[in-house]
Amino acid sequence: QVQLVESGGGLVQAGGSLRLSCAASGRTGSMYAMGWFRQAPGKEREFVAAISGNGYSTSYADSVKGRFTVSRDKVKNTVDLHMNSLKPEDTAVYYCAARPSLIATMNRYEYAYWGQGTQVTVSS
Repeated sequence: QVQLVESGGGLVQAGGSLRLSCAASGRTGSMYAMGWFRQAPGKEREFVAAISGNGYSTSYADSVKGRFTVSRDKVKNTVDLHMNSLKPEDTAVYYCAARPSLIATMNRYEYAYWGQGTQVTVSS
């Protein structure tokens, strides 16, 4: 079992930055690829970014490429999402997810463990 807890959400003006953090506990480590997803009201949960189990490979949704960066700290068992140049359309609840594989994917159905989510609101 893996437990995930997100933090760092909040209200920010357009153009600003936020850093989300996901703390993992339980059976964690390099066995798990990690992903970030988001869900806006009335919309499907969508992929944002992911990082492989060894931290060497990352992937991003086209909508955030160049603005968001995902990283992981194996010692602290945390995965961060650094968000820059935020836009109102980035407003959503952001979820951290863990996949029992070294390989990260964009498919939310391949992630077995999820955090409770943290709200990000970007004002125009």
